[in-house]
Amino acid sequence: MARLLAALLLLLLPVAGGAQTSDLVSRSALRVCADPANYPMSDDQGRGYENRLAEFIAGKLELPVAYTWYPMATGFIRNTLRANKCDLVIGYAQGHEMVLNTNHYFTSSFVLVVPADGALSGVQALSDPALKDRSIGIIAGSPPATHMARNGLIGRARPYNLVVDRRFESPAIDMLNDLQAGQIDAAILWGPLAGPLVKADYPGLKVTPLIHETLPPRLFFRITMGVRQGEKVWQRKLNSLIRRNQAEIDAILTDAGVPLLTDMGDALKQPGQ
Repeated sequence: MARLLAALLLLLLPVAGGAQTSDLVSRSALRVCADPANYPMSDDQGRGYENRLAEFIAGKLELPVAYTWYPMATGFIRNTLRANKCDLVIGYAQGHEMVLNTNHYFTSSFVLVVPADGALSGVQALSDPALKDRSIGIIAGSPPATHMARNGLIGRARPYNLVVDRRFESPAIDMLNDLQAGQIDAAILWGPLAGPLVKADYPGLKVTPLIHETLPPRLFFRITMGVRQGEKVWQRKLNSLIRRNQAEIDAILTDAGVPLLTDMGDALKQPGQ
């Protein structure tokens, strides 16, 4: 989620010109721009699912992976992709002008995380009366906060920081630790962050995608890969790779614990969709 929300803030920066720049793409390595401390997405130990995706893509291109590490915060694209230090961001929300987006390779949403054997285990939507008077962890300023306010859940909400340097602070892990310790009753997080963390380290918790919220702001997003503006040849090459290998990409994400949704974000994606 931190990656998604940081991308929203990056829109405030000026966009580079749209000249064709495909000749800048390295032919000797898959040069990936990534956050060194954004586990379970990416880290400099190669443990994240975006690291696995990078290795998968590099294998298809018959190239080694070479990383440029930079914290996912303001300045990330300017100091990596646009500085020609790398050629690919593995995960970037669709529609952001800081990068040229490939076709999306998965859709996911914010999720509700609760104790699997607790009173809230059956909750599917933020309008459920069972959530009234409960303490719910929320990343301050994230889209679900509007839905919480609409449903009268903000009064006892516990906010966690939005944009942080993950090398020094991890609000999502802090929130899940507080939930496991009983200091809050539920947590709302970006699914591709929460799902893998829960699968790996919090077996007593349950992750439920928030797919029943019909009013804005939307809680699902399509995730693409990002390349430099103007690099249409490189974009088309990646689009072809994604299309031909979607099943294998889905398998990597599913194995990591990422909740995958249909393109419209209104149902869980079934194998083969």
